[in-house]
Amino acid sequence: MNPNLAKLQAYPFSRLNALQKGLRGPDNLAHIALSIGEPKHTPPTFVRDTFIEHFDKLRAYPNTKGIEPLRQAIAHWLCARFQLHAVCPQQQVLPVNGTREALFAFAQTVVTPGARVLIPNPFYQIYEGAALLAGATPYFINCCAENDFKPDFSAVPDSVWRACDLLYLCTPGNPTGALLDEKTLALLIERADQFDFIIASDECYSELYFDETQPPPGLLQICQQLGRSDYRRCVAFHSLSKRSNLPGLRSGFVAGDAQILQKFLLYRTYHGCAMSLPSQYASAAAWQDEQHVQQNRADYREKFAAVLDILSSCMDVSPPQAGFYLWPQVGDGETFARELFQQQNISVLPGSYLAREANGINPGARHVRIALVASTKECIAAAQRLRHFCT
Repeated sequence: MNPNLAKLQAYPFSRLNALQKGLRGPDNLAHIALSIGEPKHTPPTFVRDTFIEHFDKLRAYPNTKGIEPLRQAIAHWLCARFQLHAVCPQQQVLPVNGTREALFAFAQTVVTPGARVLIPNPFYQIYEGAALLAGATPYFINCCAENDFKPDFSAVPDSVWRACDLLYLCTPGNPTGALLDEKTLALLIERADQFDFIIASDECYSELYFDETQPPPGLLQICQQLGRSDYRRCVAFHSLSKRSNLPGLRSGFVAGDAQILQKFLLYRTYHGCAMSLPSQYASAAAWQDEQHVQQNRADYREKFAAVLDILSSCMDVSPPQAGFYLWPQVGDGETFARELFQQQNISVLPGSYLAREANGINPGARHVRIALVASTKECIAAAQRLRHFCT
């Protein structure tokens, strides 16, 4: 067995199942799951229709690099969304089976055993597992309220930067919803040049924002502003799961530095992870349409407004800058989650399950993550129960 498997901690939802084991919510209240970030809005019907139209292509093995129409659609979307002058569909774009598997596989490609992988804390658990199974040592950068829940990069010593092979970013952040601004992203690119590491920016929540006039900036966008059209040392990961409510399609892409993507393609060719052809054609259709994405944002705005109106008087909670999570401070997050399930039949995720102790604290311990992914009606009902629970 790979000895690094012993370093992996239980996945957050396995820990939540263990926390709820033997417990039962009130029989008169339907269970409302706000623990998993699984979008429940209706997927666009044209994606289904496109998939069915190309269903017969399941008889063919897909190419790992992806079909030209999909790579063209992604390149066009990137240029339009992030004001990029050019993205080469052949060399700077690579479709992937959802960003979860790609974020994991990427570390196996670019990390030298024994190196450091820098990770925001709290974080998406794939980053840690990818680092450990690549033989690296994770270094956690705390995201606390006093820093607006953004990683305190200034606290990272030069000795750690020098040992770094890979920096994972998550902007908008999971679970905090915090955004890294243009100045911070530019500073990190400068650090990558200085200390020779790669930046992997997980931007899967980038299309869930609240002000239509101010979309969140992306890593490649800052590269463009700095005159780095080769996106050297930088790659960005995007997904249709949140943007288009298509988590089951398992479709995303990675884009950026062509030399890095060439090596990543080699890894993926051996990994055997090509996306099915019907999924690729359906994905191309999704990336070419913005109307359904705008409606998706409108639905989340409505939901957040209603829920925060109910909770603001009874919880220490603020709207996120982007994404679909709330990150309230509740005292002991594990106790809160357990008692909320018992009393109100609502599942939320203890924040400590999404973080690790670093510099003497677990920055998630006093929080829970609430995913507003259910219908507006269910989220309002959950908020009303939460208010009752807290008062």
